[in-house]
Amino acid sequence: MNAIKRNIPNLITLANLTCGLFAIIFSFQGNLTTASLCIFLGAFLDFFDGLAARLLKVSGEFGKQLDSMADMVTFGVAPGFILFHFMFYLNNDMIFRHSMESSSFFFPASLALLIPIFSAYRLANFNIDSNQTDSFIGLPTPALAIFIAAIPHIDFNRFPMFTDIQLLAILAIIMPLLLVVKMPLFSLKLIRDERANSRLNI
Repeated sequence: MNAIKRNIPNLITLANLTCGLFAIIFSFQGNLTTASLCIFLGAFLDFFDGLAARLLKVSGEFGKQLDSMADMVTFGVAPGFILFHFMFYLNNDMIFRHSMESSSFFFPASLALLIPIFSAYRLANFNIDSNQTDSFIGLPTPALAIFIAAIPHIDFNRFPMFTDIQLLAILAIIMPLLLVVKMPLFSLKLIRDERANSRLNI
């Protein structure tokens, strides 16, 4: 029973990871709306794995590393591919899987790959940074992922600026930089006076 109790947060974390994997699959199919819904579900699960760890009073280094790996996929790689495919479509007037190498333009869509690159740096730094106790330093990866995932749900008739490839290219550069900027932000995942490492599970 104790083994089951210890691994409940881990199972929630793995469910988060699964959402990220499906988000990547749907993005390559050009189904960005469903891909973004997977990220929203992953964010929901990401909140509850830490909550479950606190309620069950379980913590450990394994859960910390597993959580970061899941976050890397769901909030780093998956939103990066969603933005890449969206920008690729706008720039080439076709979805990526129907493109021909000789006539496809990967720039500026490739700027979206800065999201997983900077996410990896941020998550690795978060794991070793003892300063992030009652606040996050820089934009949390789930916040960036939710922002990117919201783009396919925008009413582009009312907000046509989000179909501007130049604006998206700027966002693809600025948003990842916010992940690593030395700017303290309030952490919604922390409650009362708990330290950041209380969110860890095993």
